[in-house]
Amino acid sequence: MTSHAPSRGTDGFRERVRFYLLDHETAAGRTIDVALLALNLVFVGVFVAQTYVVSATLRSSLWAAEVGIAAVFVVEYVLRLYGARDRLGEFTNPYTMVDLLSVLPTVAVFLLPVPAVAMTVGFLRVVRVVRVLRFYRFTRDEEFFFGTVSLETLRVMKLLLTVLVVFFVSAGLFYSAEFQTNPDVRNFGDAFYYMVVTLTTVGFGDITPTTSLGRWVTVASIFAAILLVPWQAGKIVREWTHREQVNVTCPDCGLAYHDPDASHCKSCGQVIYQEYDSRE
Repeated sequence: MTSHAPSRGTDGFRERVRFYLLDHETAAGRTIDVALLALNLVFVGVFVAQTYVVSATLRSSLWAAEVGIAAVFVVEYVLRLYGARDRLGEFTNPYTMVDLLSVLPTVAVFLLPVPAVAMTVGFLRVVRVVRVLRFYRFTRDEEFFFGTVSLETLRVMKLLLTVLVVFFVSAGLFYSAEFQTNPDVRNFGDAFYYMVVTLTTVGFGDITPTTSLGRWVTVASIFAAILLVPWQAGKIVREWTHREQVNVTCPDCGLAYHDPDASHCKSCGQVIYQEYDSRE
């Protein structure tokens, strides 16, 4: 995507907002990308740190950091809706929905009355694990603040991110389900360790779920790993396998990928050379 300077017409400010939130090439666009990536890392790190036993001073500092970063993300969320050409489409965009869910637990503390917050504290703690999903926004296309990567590299990055997300979200959900009743799950690190050895089928057995919810989280995490990781890995394998072929789908039998000089489908014999001509 080539960057073009925003115009200064009636909607100039709105256009500039949209431009700089999507831009990867100008100094301002790269600065925004790097800042948001750094804040994402800190935001997730704060969540993890809050599961450990820390001093009251450090806990207060962590809460202040969480509130400050959440405020930045709220502003980013509002600006994305404001600058979008299709605001309803932007609001229903999965990336935008994740942005909203990631700050919802922090914002709810200020918006809801104290009794309501106390009643929903378990739900809020669980929702906080979706903060890691914000990193998917940085893998929407091949353009990054450091340059452009190949489609194959982008898919490898998405695969690695998916593996980390499955581990992280599973660990967060397992921690939320077990930390009050399971003496072996004292912090996020214990839950993450359990999920790594479980999803990699090592299964040492030194940590086991003690609640029904913890068991269901484990089952759901295993299914998620079985479905998501091979699905994305399959895309990479197909690209490597068919690297010397052209991604043209036969209109008759649906077979994809053919040799560059093929004029007929190698499965059913349907003429396909017109498909190549239309691509040039």
